[in-house]
Amino acid sequence: MTFRSKFLLVVFSATLALYAVVGGWMSIRAQQQQNDPGAQLRIFESVLQHIQQDYVDEPDLNKVRAGALRGLAYGLDPYSTYLTAEQVRDYRANSNNTQVSIGAELSQVASYLYVIAPVKRGPADVAGVQSGDIIEYIDSKATRDISLYDARQLLNGAPGSEVKLRILRAGTKPFVVAVRRGSVSVPAAESRMEAGRIGIVRVNSLAEGESADVKAKVQELLKQGAQKFVLDLRSVAGGSLAEGVKVSNMFIRDGMLAQSVGRGNKALKTYTADPKETLFDGPVSILLDRGTAGAAEVVASAFVEHKRGDVVGEKSFGAGAEQQLFTLRNGDGLLLTTVKWASSTGKTFIGEGVKPTTEVKRPELAEAVDPDDLTGNDDDAVAQPNSPNDKREIAPEAASPKQLPEDVQLKKALELLREKDKPAAQKRAA
Repeated sequence: MTFRSKFLLVVFSATLALYAVVGGWMSIRAQQQQNDPGAQLRIFESVLQHIQQDYVDEPDLNKVRAGALRGLAYGLDPYSTYLTAEQVRDYRANSNNTQVSIGAELSQVASYLYVIAPVKRGPADVAGVQSGDIIEYIDSKATRDISLYDARQLLNGAPGSEVKLRILRAGTKPFVVAVRRGSVSVPAAESRMEAGRIGIVRVNSLAEGESADVKAKVQELLKQGAQKFVLDLRSVAGGSLAEGVKVSNMFIRDGMLAQSVGRGNKALKTYTADPKETLFDGPVSILLDRGTAGAAEVVASAFVEHKRGDVVGEKSFGAGAEQQLFTLRNGDGLLLTTVKWASSTGKTFIGEGVKPTTEVKRPELAEAVDPDDLTGNDDDAVAQPNSPNDKREIAPEAASPKQLPEDVQLKKALELLREKDKPAAQKRAA
């Protein structure tokens, strides 16, 4: 290589290095400015100044402030929200205890109201609402870009009253379903014996106190001679972190089971197994699906991280957080997420979910709608549930019940448990 070539190579390399350093510094600087509260406040002040000076009409600054506060909370997560002074009073007094809802665990995905799971045999379930559905309208109110709190308030009403929901579901045209509001009584855990001394426990809720019911069902099956278990956590959403820990402890004898974390993923409280609470040390499989969320994810993650047994099904939804109400000077409030639930290794569930160790999808269920594919349907004849052209009031699946398909997820879990009985040579041959 000539001296000139070497010189040009050195200059080129130095230029690249300088570009990388300067570019990296500028990127860091831009990131710092984005997260600088002072810089954000200056932008906010600039926008407010333009509204005051340049908006075509005299602005109502109270409405502007309320809209700005809603937007601040909306940009955080589905569960943080701004409350008016009246909503704060209702929240604290629980003054809507005479109202009932539709019986469904809800969240938001890409600004759309999303059904994590309907409560088994609750109003939404009976009407044909499914896990993974997107509710585009509640009566004539579009749900996109309203808070989860406000959407729940719209779903609440007098017992026996009817609410119409416009549903978006993959694989079918948008349809309207009428749901009659009513009190929701979550069914108790169910249990039965399968061939091969396998006990199956179907959990329907992990709300406060429900772990005692699960414990009773496990003990009952053990008395009947169960030597293996399937714990069915499909469509179990919400619930209590402590209840999830108690169910995990029935099958996991030692080690950390879960934790709650605060800002910066700092552990606030850890939950460790108590050997005296363990009921069964033998083979266990867990079932989960996209309707599994919250406390049930505590159980599933504990099984995965302790390698306690097979976790069969689909990736869970990803929920589990706690909010705190902060009152503002004028009586308004900010309901803010301050705690997240996490696995023993600190992996939070919200937005992440728990992956199964053996993935099995249920072919009879439509995939959840991808919100990125939604472009709005305002020109649709049934866009609003109360429009004159609204003629479909029942979900197609609810109108004509079909024979239940084979439960491929449960079938796989049973196969995996029965495999454990085979000698090693037989397993290799299979």
